[in-house]
Amino acid sequence: MMSSSSSPTIVVLSSSGLTIADKIKQTTGGVVHGFSRRVTQCDVPFDNVAEHLGRLFLQGETIIAIMAAGAVVRCLAPLLTDKKTEPPVVVVSEDGATIVPVLGGHHGANQIARHLGEYLGGHAAITTAGDVSFGLALDEPDAGYTLANPDDAKGVMAALLDGESAKISGRAPWLRDSLLPIGDDGKVRLTITENKVTPQDLELVYHPRTLALGIGCERGCEPNEVIALAEQTLANAKLSPLAVAAIVSVDLKEDEPALHQAAAHFGVPLRVFNAAILEQQTERLENPSEVVFAEVGCHGVAEGAALAAVGEYGRLIVAKHKSKRATAAIAKAAEPIDTKECGRARGHLSVVGIGPGNEGWRSPEVSSLVAEANDLVGYSLYLDLLEGLTAGKKRHDFDLGREEARVRHAMELAGEGRNVALVCSGDAGIYAMATLVFELLEHGGLSPSAKRISIQVSPGISALQAAAARAGAPLGHDFCTISLSDLLTPWEMIQKRVKAAAAGDFVIAFYNPVSKRRRTQLAHARDVLLQSRPGDTPVILASNLGRDGESVRIVPLGELNIDEVDMLTVVIVGSSESRVLQTGDGLKWAYTPRGYAAKPGTKITGVD
Repeated sequence: MMSSSSSPTIVVLSSSGLTIADKIKQTTGGVVHGFSRRVTQCDVPFDNVAEHLGRLFLQGETIIAIMAAGAVVRCLAPLLTDKKTEPPVVVVSEDGATIVPVLGGHHGANQIARHLGEYLGGHAAITTAGDVSFGLALDEPDAGYTLANPDDAKGVMAALLDGESAKISGRAPWLRDSLLPIGDDGKVRLTITENKVTPQDLELVYHPRTLALGIGCERGCEPNEVIALAEQTLANAKLSPLAVAAIVSVDLKEDEPALHQAAAHFGVPLRVFNAAILEQQTERLENPSEVVFAEVGCHGVAEGAALAAVGEYGRLIVAKHKSKRATAAIAKAAEPIDTKECGRARGHLSVVGIGPGNEGWRSPEVSSLVAEANDLVGYSLYLDLLEGLTAGKKRHDFDLGREEARVRHAMELAGEGRNVALVCSGDAGIYAMATLVFELLEHGGLSPSAKRISIQVSPGISALQAAAARAGAPLGHDFCTISLSDLLTPWEMIQKRVKAAAAGDFVIAFYNPVSKRRRTQLAHARDVLLQSRPGDTPVILASNLGRDGESVRIVPLGELNIDEVDMLTVVIVGSSESRVLQTGDGLKWAYTPRGYAAKPGTKITGVD
């Protein structure tokens, strides 16, 4: 696998490029974006090639484009400003035979091209001088190393290309195994150290990320205090912040804002360990504490977490330092720390709405969150609708009706440190699972770790939005939604809401209008509404929206036949102002005027 910091966006323009796109997806974990006119099977469709590529580029996304290199250049040329900030852009031929890093060669594009060349059996057409001559780019160090002075890399590389040799001080196998001219008397110096040093002329300083910065703090500690303590602890030991691989702590603190802000300040992940693992480090601690043991279950958080992170061959190099409400310690590993194998991350739950299921109606954010997840939880039909996005992920299928079990399972999985997507149809916050997530957080008896997860709710196209769009614009003025299911809401309360909505002359979207056993509620709502709005008020009956068998009809309220409605139908009843018009092509449209006819200066003359 390549060591790119984030999953790339794989852009494909034709169905003939899908085979190679799928292969690239398998090895990179990327998301396939397809040109909608020519590609029907992809994760995210788009309509305009130049606009889409430009948007991805400006967002800093890593792009692997299966298209002509010249086309990519023409699309992105107007956006090029500073090569130091541009993201990697790699072009791959449809047969995978040629891989060209077009932009961001020293920001990962060359590395991606080399990896794809090996994986696909193609040729990586790398033209960067250092890569060609020495097999590496000095300003693109191996994973686990950071170059302290990247602006000096160009001059150092120029000296090496002119015939100078390099003296390497410190351990960096990727440098010694390269084709660099190495000599003890070299004028070029390549220094590998955790210490904070000032580079000299023709010197590059690389910091191996071998340091684990252990932090403990009181609940609610100010982030500035934690950051100041961490910086001072590093400074006192003359260590570079660039050598820090991770902020580490006990899992009880995984939702502590101060620790997350400290991790963001240093640009590293926060990783946590449970108290039992930290307690195993007791004999290696310099400052064991019975007070800490009584409160947390281990004899040291800062020192214990730092030692747990560096393993048995690492050592504590800075014992516990204290501020008023926080502690910090530093341990050093024998090799750069792989943070993915160090403790665990804070668990994350994405609650996503996939709309009606049609990939064209699924937001790019939802597709990205699903692609990034390790586990997918949902009703089996909803997971099936994701098609290619489920590949390589663990599915947790639930039957319809087991909503609480589904949500609880997703939250407990996230509590184990996993990245979980809870998949809902429509919009996750409209008659869906997002509300149950927060209800369980407040009252649901979750495990302590499940209560500490991070949560993101991502919107989708709701059934009422899809039905309204297919029918015209019935939601153009004030509207409300009412569920007619009395499984969770008493029928008496539903009756009050229908009556209130009728009195307010709202457009109403009825969810769960009928079921096999429940056939009278919609008829009651119809009869109540007919008391205050005309019998020709438009009613939209929409089912299977965005899927095979889609049906959208507009009928008068007075002729609404309950037997023509099933449990998969969304019913939108217009207000007294809603109207129906027929266009020249014979299509009927429903809309609710906003009132523009009365606005001064409008050219709308009003309604007959």
